Amino acid sequence: MMRLHTLRPRPGSRHRVKRLGCGESSGHGKTSGKGHKGQKARSGGSIRLGFEGGQMPLIRRLPKRGFNNAAFHKTWAIVNLSDLGDFKAGTVVNEELLRESQLIRGNVAGVKILGGGELKHALTLEVDKVSASAREKIDKAGGTITIREPVSRREEPSAADGADETSEKPKARKKPAKKAAASGGSAKKKAKKKTTSRKKR
Repeated sequence: MMRLHTLRPRPGSRHRVKRLGCGESSGHGKTSGKGHKGQKARSGGSIRLGFEGGQMPLIRRLPKRGFNNAAFHKTWAIVNLSDLGDFKAGTVVNEELLRESQLIRGNVAGVKILGGGELKHALTLEVDKVSASAREKIDKAGGTITIREPVSRREEPSAADGADETSEKPKARKKPAKKAAASGGSAKKKAKKKTTSRKKR
């Protein structure tokens, strides 16, 4: 029967650790496999991966090509339901109020509510994202959720402005058509003149 005091590692899985820095009698030579002097020969001395002695490393010498999604990464401010317990019932919780209460700091793309904890009373939330579990708990507590529009949509022109732009575009396109018609008419007149001159001859 196997017990804790009878457990042993698998044969061959453990071996004696190679001891360095023990001199000529260690069996690894006078310098014990560390060479002669230098940073690598010292106890506790180490060099980070990719370090080339101070010269421009290879990762910086190579050209950088291709697409990198890191430039488009968005950081969302995460707020759990347990963090909203200090607000009174009926309070409108938005990004400004969360920043005043120091629940949100820094530059973020928006606010996302997660379902960690419980919501004891009803609140009105004006946020950008809500998880499914948080939505259920907010509905049970009698609260309401208002999802804000993305920033890209807020900056788009209104429908009236778009209608004006579309109405102006056909007018701009008709002008070159008139010029083409006028040039065609002049070409026809020139052809008629040539035919009349030939007939007279």
